Amino acid sequence: MFIGHFGVALAAKRVDKNISLGLLLFAAVFADILFFALVLAGVERMSIVPGITAASPFDFTYYPYSHSLIASLFWAGLFFVIIKIAAHRYDSLKNRVAPVVMGALVLSHFFLDVTAHRADLPLLPGDSYKIGLGLWNYFLASYLIEVLIVFIGLWIYLKSTKGLTFGGRYGMIIFSIFLLVLFTASMMAPPPSDIIGFAIFALVYQLLTVLVAAWLDRKRV
Repeated sequence: MFIGHFGVALAAKRVDKNISLGLLLFAAVFADILFFALVLAGVERMSIVPGITAASPFDFTYYPYSHSLIASLFWAGLFFVIIKIAAHRYDSLKNRVAPVVMGALVLSHFFLDVTAHRADLPLLPGDSYKIGLGLWNYFLASYLIEVLIVFIGLWIYLKSTKGLTFGGRYGMIIFSIFLLVLFTASMMAPPPSDIIGFAIFALVYQLLTVLVAAWLDRKRV
């Protein structure tokens, strides 16, 4: 799944309004950030196979450390522990549900991806048994479901927070529409030709999205 993770992070703001949306989004997309970093390091692998699914041309050939179920459980647990420790220092993390929310967001990435991917998500590193429900085989359905998740997440976010300035009132709406436009363009565009170039772009895109979301979230209370 692509932009759907952004929608889940937006919705999670309702559970704990003290956590920065930047942190929530970082947790939700952590698996992808780790994956593209590992692709650039030569540890995990992907290839471009036009037509492999209707909605995505990517063949994720090897990514057990970022996207397997056991790895997702490990990273979710690590986030839980880190937030639990950080709660003693940062007031925004002192809510007792904060570690659970962050860990759950990390783990949510795997289960959202299960709905979208073909059967390429490993349960264990090195395990030959892989799962995936294959929503990407249906272009329109996968597109509409991701857009719907973003709209629902944005609605929950806007109902859970309040903007006091123009940027606070409309910034997140504008940013969400911008991301949806990029998502739509990427779905319609031809497949990229270079894995390394795409991995660099995707990694920068994910990190910038986290930073912008954190900045805009500070304009709401």
